Amino acid sequence: MTQHPFLALTEADREEMLRTIGVASVDELFGDLPAGVRLGRELDLEPALSEHELSAHMADLAARNVDVTRELSFLGAGIYDHYVPAVVDTVLQRGEFLTAYTPYQPEMSQGVLQSIFEYQTAICELTGMDVSNASGYDGETVAADACYIAKHATGKAKVVITEATNPQVRQVVKTYAPGFGLEVVEVPHRDGTTDVDALAAASTGAAAVIFQQPNFFGCLEPAPDLAAAANEADALSIAHVDPLSLGVLEAPGRYGCAIALGEGQAAGNLMAYGGPHYGFLAARQEFIRRMPGRIVGETVDTEGARGYVLTLQTREQHIRREKATSNITTNQTLLALGGLVYLTWLGPQGLRELGEACLALGEYAKRRLQERAGLELVFPDRTTFKEFAVRAGRNAREVIRDARALGVHPGYALGRDYEGMDDVLLVAVTEKRTPEEIDRLADVLAEVAR
Repeated sequence: MTQHPFLALTEADREEMLRTIGVASVDELFGDLPAGVRLGRELDLEPALSEHELSAHMADLAARNVDVTRELSFLGAGIYDHYVPAVVDTVLQRGEFLTAYTPYQPEMSQGVLQSIFEYQTAICELTGMDVSNASGYDGETVAADACYIAKHATGKAKVVITEATNPQVRQVVKTYAPGFGLEVVEVPHRDGTTDVDALAAASTGAAAVIFQQPNFFGCLEPAPDLAAAANEADALSIAHVDPLSLGVLEAPGRYGCAIALGEGQAAGNLMAYGGPHYGFLAARQEFIRRMPGRIVGETVDTEGARGYVLTLQTREQHIRREKATSNITTNQTLLALGGLVYLTWLGPQGLRELGEACLALGEYAKRRLQERAGLELVFPDRTTFKEFAVRAGRNAREVIRDARALGVHPGYALGRDYEGMDDVLLVAVTEKRTPEEIDRLADVLAEVAR
């Protein structure tokens, strides 16, 4: 076996290990394996590259990716191009956080535990809820976790989810549902939002009702009415929310929701080619013992000094499997810390101003795409936040292809997920887009659409 220049293991180390376990060679070590399942030759690999050659090769591969520094992007659909201030990365790069592992020994991880505690506090303030867990992997899996909370809390086996909820969230809920013993019922949208009466009818006998605010089309749902319909049916009302919308929209806890959750990427995480990011999950106090993952609490030690502890760990590595609410090993501590730093940097007034900027720029974009590009709004009577749908006049995927050739990514093709929308673009406008960039989008779509 050839010595590898980047591995510390030497031939002498290998021989000592073989002697210790009582075999003379690596071939003897694997001697019990049938010859038919053994390769019997060296791997057919290309010759090794030098460090310089490998660095150049990796740079060439990376250059094939297109990012928002090289392409003007109006792509959203769950992952958004928001500004992430330098202070976020500055804090995350500190060795105390960057190299820290999950706090299995909380007394040795006070800094990490405090950061999680402060994150939980920020999420509770943002959503109007009583308690938050230490974060989840993403906005999809926390929705599935919420379904399990609902089943435990109600003893019912049906979950209602609106069709205007992110398709990836719906798919993950459906994937988890058989393992949870749940039936999933979808309520169709009507002209871009969910009909309250249809949702109320579907909610009979349900453990939970999940809706998204703003929904996948960017339209504002009648969220208080949807929550009331779920509550009337004795189902837990669960709002999947954009955290940055909560500077201008009411918090779910204030219009009757039992659980609020969502994808945290927009608050403090870069797009990162789709992940990793963090999911947030908050609930009313009564559900604290059913929540997945970890919850950090504040206490005092024997000398009266403030300290932090893992108050609850409801995963099957810590408690009996039949009592566990999650088997996920950890949470997204570092990325959730990015969300905490971002929200702290932004502050309540900054959050409000950011939301107002997204609203204003979105309305400007609607107007320019109609006037300058002649495009038609799909849901003209709906109020939207950050995203809206327009008819491109021909297949939206082809429009995207042709627009990208001109240096502009115009949005998401809704026909990927919704029947009858092959010609519809979902356009996302964040605070980073300028009026001049929106005009550029309108000019490009005027050229390639219809």
